[in-house]
Amino acid sequence: MRVALYVRVSTTGQVEAQTIEQQVERLQAHVESEGWLLSAEHKYHDDGYSGAKLNRPGLDSLRDRARRVQKPQLKPFDA
Repeated sequence: MRVALYVRVSTTGQVEAQTIEQQVERLQAHVESEGWLLSAEHKYHDDGYSGAKLNRPGLDSLRDRARRVQKPQLKPFDA
């Protein structure tokens, strides 16, 4: 299965406690353990955007990509 990642941090505390890179590393490990395929261009992120707002550049790009895929599946994973 081909997958995409979306990660984000929005507060200073989150930035200090867990970086985008740490989230990506944990998610990549999960992807590899499942035998899924992840291309570099399918890694989406937003630094400093509130989860209360849906207008986020990385999330917008992911949604645009999902619209072009037949039968996209969402698999939430809390890293």
